Amino acid sequence: MPSETTQSSETTRPSETAVNHVVEFPGGYTRSVGPVIGRFLSELRDGRMVGVRTAAGRVLVPPSEYDPETGEDVTGEFVEVGPAGTVTTWSWVPNPAKEHPFDRPFAWALIRPDGADTALLHALDLGVFEAGAKPPKTLKTGMRVRPKYRAERTGTIGDIECFLPEVTMINPRASLEFRLKGGQALGRFLDGIAEGRIIGQRCPVCEKVIVPMKGFCTRDGVPTTEEVELSDTGTVTTFAVNNIPDPRAPEVPFVSGYVLLDGAGLTMLTLIAGVPADQVRMGMRVKAAWRPREEWDRSMANIKWFEPIDEPDVPFEEIKDFM
Repeated sequence: MPSETTQSSETTRPSETAVNHVVEFPGGYTRSVGPVIGRFLSELRDGRMVGVRTAAGRVLVPPSEYDPETGEDVTGEFVEVGPAGTVTTWSWVPNPAKEHPFDRPFAWALIRPDGADTALLHALDLGVFEAGAKPPKTLKTGMRVRPKYRAERTGTIGDIECFLPEVTMINPRASLEFRLKGGQALGRFLDGIAEGRIIGQRCPVCEKVIVPMKGFCTRDGVPTTEEVELSDTGTVTTFAVNNIPDPRAPEVPFVSGYVLLDGAGLTMLTLIAGVPADQVRMGMRVKAAWRPREEWDRSMANIKWFEPIDEPDVPFEEIKDFM
């Protein structure tokens, strides 16, 4: 039999005493679940989910002993459903109460397991959110979810700890290491960089100086052999502001851009720094920022980036053909 206990709050006015009645079952409340619900709970204990088929062919989950549409007895045919399912509707709980299954925001959802015609109500865990948070954009009707079963199960609906979204994206770490052999032309260019010089090659047809050296002119398709040493100053022609971190960049956001070195006929892609990203502009005059001589090797890393110099911007008309 249940026992009733009464607690009274202290007050100076007995007529306004608040009474809190609590109904308790000290030994627990035992009831028979019957063969239909019993089968459902037994399957949950074993990590499976089943529904029951009605005479009309519908599969009810959770199963009941009668068809809620007709009132007729179900067939007794059990059908394994899920484990995945579809959210048919949901309600976000931004501030859980102490009785709730989570102490952080979560959702209650009606979930229709695959193979079922009805849905069951359960908690949906979408991750860790601050108290009072708004529902995430990933929470929506139609999302696919799967049950998270408890390690120790006893045959109750609580054997499913919650439902979790199906994995739809991954973000693995990826890296690729390789050694680049530059060939004769690029090798000669890197020899110059190792000496603090920027060397290009002049095309015998269009007479444009190509840097970095390629050994041929990309415009005329002819070999290039005449070397020309270029200045390490130039003009920004185009650029992009980047908000994704890069180990070579000094900070985020950083600017990568094409620089037309003085005397060159082609632009060179490089970092641009020494000035806030929102102040970089087309036509800006820049100069190579070389690392200390003791750090030089045979690579473009000898130049950290290009940075502004105190010279007037180059008019657009003079660089428009290098965009």
